[in-house]
Amino acid sequence: MLSVSLAKGFCRGLLVVCVCLLPAVAAAHCDTVDGPVVLDGRRALQEGNVAPALKWVTPAHEEEVRNLFGTVARVRQAGGEGGTLAEQYFLENLVRLHRAGEGAPYNGLQPAGTVDHAVAMADTALANKSIDELVDILSRVMAAGIRERFSHALTAREKADESVDAGRRYVAAYVDFMHHVENLHQAVQGAGGRHGEAAIAPAPAGCPKHHQE
Repeated sequence: MLSVSLAKGFCRGLLVVCVCLLPAVAAAHCDTVDGPVVLDGRRALQEGNVAPALKWVTPAHEEEVRNLFGTVARVRQAGGEGGTLAEQYFLENLVRLHRAGEGAPYNGLQPAGTVDHAVAMADTALANKSIDELVDILSRVMAAGIRERFSHALTAREKADESVDAGRRYVAAYVDFMHHVENLHQAVQGAGGRHGEAAIAPAPAGCPKHHQE
């Protein structure tokens, strides 16, 4: 039986892998107006307590957030358009500083609904305190990708000796299949990149290395 830590590591790696395999939306999770950073930023302002927002920034940025929060809170008390603009300013800077702490660029707040489907499912799993549905869906996505490449490589292999071109088509399918499996394995072993980092390294050119166990 897998240990708890190993099982958690597998689920984390599986999520990293399958988020990359699903159709991607060109927006980072924490950049969106319905993402967790903005939601906690709004909660902080509503409750008059900066703590919910602080967890999204590094200690190096904590003082800046605290100072900004105090200024914005005072402006919001006056209400009106100024309060709305102040809230927007706070949220934008909170997300900017969160991204800076992750070493990622900030390109402004993105519209609601632009979060990748897999990431939204991960948030739902946390809210429901259950990972089973997410693991099942992502496992099927990963399995489908492996099976498709395997089938392509196997079909090409059977025709590889018919001509030089057929042989080259087999080599291309073979390399694609092997790189895909190798990258999945490396990701599951612990590639948990931050925002802006590639979760799976691009496949190197040429034939993949074969490791002896």
